[in-house]
Amino acid sequence: MKRIKVNIPSKEYNVYLGKESFKELPAILKREKLEGNFLVVIDNKVNRLYSKIIDQTFNQANLNVKRLVVVSTEKNKSYTTLQRIHSALIKNNFGRDSIIIAIGGGIIGDIAGFAAATFMRGIKFIQIPTTLLSSVDSSVGGKTGINYVNTKNIIGSFHQPSLVIIDTDFFKTLPKDEQLCGLGEIVKYGFLTNERFFNFIRKNVDLILNNDATVIRKVISESIKFKGNIVEADEKESGIRKLLNLGHTFAHAFEVQQKHKLKHGQAVIVGITCSLYLSKELKIISEKDFIKYLDFLLLFSDRIKIAKVNNSTIYNIMKRDKKNRQNEIQFVLVNKIGSILTDVPADRKMVIQSINQAVQHF
Repeated sequence: MKRIKVNIPSKEYNVYLGKESFKELPAILKREKLEGNFLVVIDNKVNRLYSKIIDQTFNQANLNVKRLVVVSTEKNKSYTTLQRIHSALIKNNFGRDSIIIAIGGGIIGDIAGFAAATFMRGIKFIQIPTTLLSSVDSSVGGKTGINYVNTKNIIGSFHQPSLVIIDTDFFKTLPKDEQLCGLGEIVKYGFLTNERFFNFIRKNVDLILNNDATVIRKVISESIKFKGNIVEADEKESGIRKLLNLGHTFAHAFEVQQKHKLKHGQAVIVGITCSLYLSKELKIISEKDFIKYLDFLLLFSDRIKIAKVNNSTIYNIMKRDKKNRQNEIQFVLVNKIGSILTDVPADRKMVIQSINQAVQHF
């Protein structure tokens, strides 16, 4: 089992990564000195598939555990679900020494983390991501929140976990489209890091989609290390952390406009494609690099299908993005691998043109 330390100035914590690492939960909790009353907020599908292993592990630890099962849809990433979590904590007389454990994908982690951030002005929580997507992205970094008025993650807070445990055995039951979602965020890290990692991802696309254990561990480890370094330098997203939003301004708008029938990781691939076209429109990227990077993204074109796109709706949703300043959309764009520009403005005509050019591939 691999241990990766995330050195956030406000709070250091460890990420444990490996096969069957969840079964080590009792020993890890003891090592990390995490004790108290536990509320487990768990995805309904994960609860159905893994309840036996989860029950055995908690029984072995002899913990005081209550469980709340949540159907993890974007619709349920809401005030209503947040109230359910808070109500469960109050009903069971949980105090400030209590700990929430999130077991599931990014939706579960985000809303459970926000519940922890807001209950009694902040209690501890543990991330146990069960999808490739949440493992490489949302489980680390402390962004928590809910959706509101058809806007993703518009209400939330920064609240770092006390511990992250990634058990790659959970990925065995992931559908192919969920594995692709994780690959979407990994592709983002390929653009953000360096040519070596970018080329590794490009050469191992099929192995990632087929959940090859060795390759999966490497891409998770590399992604977390990179994200950890970024968050250490800029926890509250005032500067360099904006790099992590490559493709996401477009992606979140597509998700909402498509009524969440387009999954997040798929939308990120579409969003990065839009960003490439906008980079080209603004002459930020060379023609040679544009063709190279686009060819890579088009490896996924037959796996991602978009329904009818309303450009005006997409643009208006992007205008609500929480990263905007002075009512101006701020884009993250590509110069080349490892050279990413943030806070780039663009006029509406160029943005619409980029969307039109990108969606024709999907």
